[in-house]
Amino acid sequence: MIRSEETRRRALVVLQMAGITAAYYGSGRLGLLRQLEVGNSVVTPLWPPTGIALAALLYLGLRAVPAIAVGALLMVVWISGGLTLGGAGITVGSTVAPLCSYLALRAVGFRKELDRLRDGVLLVFLGAMAGMVLSSTVGVGVQALSGDLPSLEFWPVWSAWWAGDAMGVLTVTPLLLVLRTARLPRRGDRWGEALALAVVAVGVTVVATRSPLSMIYLLFPVLIWAALRFQLAGSAPCALLMSVMAIVAGTDGAGPFADHTVLEVMLNLTVLNGCVALTALLLAAIVTEHNNIRRETELACEQLAALVEDLSPRPPGENRTPGPGEGRGPP
Repeated sequence: MIRSEETRRRALVVLQMAGITAAYYGSGRLGLLRQLEVGNSVVTPLWPPTGIALAALLYLGLRAVPAIAVGALLMVVWISGGLTLGGAGITVGSTVAPLCSYLALRAVGFRKELDRLRDGVLLVFLGAMAGMVLSSTVGVGVQALSGDLPSLEFWPVWSAWWAGDAMGVLTVTPLLLVLRTARLPRRGDRWGEALALAVVAVGVTVVATRSPLSMIYLLFPVLIWAALRFQLAGSAPCALLMSVMAIVAGTDGAGPFADHTVLEVMLNLTVLNGCVALTALLLAAIVTEHNNIRRETELACEQLAALVEDLSPRPPGENRTPGPGEGRGPP
């Protein structure tokens, strides 16, 4: 019995590691479907593997590191056609960056439920913006040292690399974290409103990212609706949808991204996706924290009311023990 339990536990660990590696590699292939050339380097405005790597570390801890490293290695081998010294350096940077973000978040008391504004701020500025400096610095630095990247192109490529990794954390990690609390639908759930939100989100995003009238601002009322009514469960999928469709429009040179250079498109996508992710994450965290405080306050009031009722003096004769001859029938 003990041996079979140990075998099942090991099999579960192996499946988890294989799943992380497959998700990392598969999401990397998807991310490269929409790529841009900055100088002599190929970058993507959204790199989902970084978000998957950080989410895996937040779920499983340090035991997820080997799976992330293998996924990064497979990705590098597929892109370059083999393993080189520069590819090994990029693999190390891609593994260490989310690891450092995870360690930093754990050190400051980050909660993966994202039910506090503090947690949303930490994920944005510590997990994404600060943590991904390492991966972009190592990746671009390796290319510069090997002579594959001219020195004049260092900062444009570095900025694009950092933006793609940071956007991966901001858009993918919250969505994976909210799946932790997913449950089967119930009859009383707001399915009508959820369906309406999904239809409106798709329609508005198509218009905002494809219209030549530059109506990107239409995205934010939908995000506010999703965050206020459904918290992170609504705003995280909307943010990912909007970011992906904006990237597709940007790489196609459509709508507000038409007649712009590659660097201008990359800058616009970074600013837009960053604002979308910030709005979705922080507003949902604020609403969730407010709802939790309200529930705790209501519970405390109920407990206080019950305590006051127990301690309040009873009227004469109420709950009094009957004396001799009281409460009895006729002899």
